[in-house]
Amino acid sequence: MYLAYSVDMDQFSRTLNLAGASNFRDLGGYRGDEGRTVRWRKLFRSDHLAALTAQDTQAIADLGVTRALDFRGQDERTAQAYELPNVRYHALSIEPTVVQRAKEMVSAGQQMTASIAVGLMQDTYRDFVTHNAREYALLFEHLLDSDAPLVFHCTAGKDRTGFAAALILSSLGVSRAVIMEDYLLTNGLYRRPASVNNGAPNEVLNVLWRVQEDFLEAAFDALERDYGGVEPYLTQQLKLGEKERARLAQLYLAPHAS
Repeated sequence: MYLAYSVDMDQFSRTLNLAGASNFRDLGGYRGDEGRTVRWRKLFRSDHLAALTAQDTQAIADLGVTRALDFRGQDERTAQAYELPNVRYHALSIEPTVVQRAKEMVSAGQQMTASIAVGLMQDTYRDFVTHNAREYALLFEHLLDSDAPLVFHCTAGKDRTGFAAALILSSLGVSRAVIMEDYLLTNGLYRRPASVNNGAPNEVLNVLWRVQEDFLEAAFDALERDYGGVEPYLTQQLKLGEKERARLAQLYLAPHAS
């Protein structure tokens, strides 16, 4: 089995031990098109950055990060705003629909169960495909603009961010199996805030605050059903033609070894 942690780890560490962001990690080292690997220290994914310590902020500065792309919705951004020195901030708002649906269920007197929560999460990932192509297209516009190191994130860095990472790695030719392994790393890294333990059963919280293969598979199934797969979606919906794909490879894939 291809282990995400086993890729070229002698030189770089995939994860950073930040006090205020538990799910901050590098997308580098994965094998993409023509056997070229994704460049290290260019693309980072994370949970939100509003709880960073001064030491964390310095660590991110030391990585050379100059751009932050935030997928959180308006209320999330307002409640947990942040500003990083010398980092350009861009909001690519995707509202957390699963939270709203859960609140509607509670208001209607319906009981949330683990199986219902799984269905809500799968619907959320299908919605990324159907309703959020614009935000993900904007993500790629930023990627194509330059290879200055960037971090993209949402609140937990697992769903909106997880689908974004899957699209980026797909565009660079990384295999589906490796994409899934990167996605599942969240379960060993993300620390759920104590404040979310609001009386919901633990089995429900484990669905809502962790990731499962069938969540991301729901998005891939929607891509296949509605667009014929991830490649047509990248081309038609995210406007990544041959020229754009070649530039992504130039910017984010290491050259062939001589």
